[in-house]
Amino acid sequence: MLSVTSLRSGTTYEEDGNIYEVLSYEHIKMGRGSASVKVKVRNLRSGAVLEKGFISHAVVKDINLEKKEYQYLYKDSNLAYFMDPVSFEQTVIPLKNLEGYQFLKEGESVALRYFGIEPLGVTLPPKVTLTVTETPPGVKGNSASNVYKDATLENGMRVRVPLFINSGDKIIVDTRDGSYTKRA
Repeated sequence: MLSVTSLRSGTTYEEDGNIYEVLSYEHIKMGRGSASVKVKVRNLRSGAVLEKGFISHAVVKDINLEKKEYQYLYKDSNLAYFMDPVSFEQTVIPLKNLEGYQFLKEGESVALRYFGIEPLGVTLPPKVTLTVTETPPGVKGNSASNVYKDATLENGMRVRVPLFINSGDKIIVDTRDGSYTKRA
């Protein structure tokens, strides 16, 4: 069992037959009453994001998810397909359960999270390198301040980039919030 006061971002636990991953944690102490803990969690089976409240001395069932290396194959309208590089068995995961699936590139190696034999999601690297497919040219003379323009990436995402980025450039994007980090 795990005390709710030790829940932190990234921790997984089981409650009422559902598996949750903690997205944010807040400890609240009000006057004379007992403290409470508020967490924002994602249900790893349904993809739903919820806010839950606990009294400070409550406990939840601690679980450990196993990570296995897979190769990302492709996605269709609502499913993503992965292949085990050793046994060549394919695993299918609904897109609603894959946070950040738009950052996956066909053929790349990823770590899938498993609870027993059930695949629950993918672990993304914090930053990925993507190619800019379309962006307007930068206007000379606008370099005195941080000026940004829209750019379309190879995966279809739109991101704000500095004026010096051109079509065909490779950039590094943060997978947590989808923002431009730097030129690759």
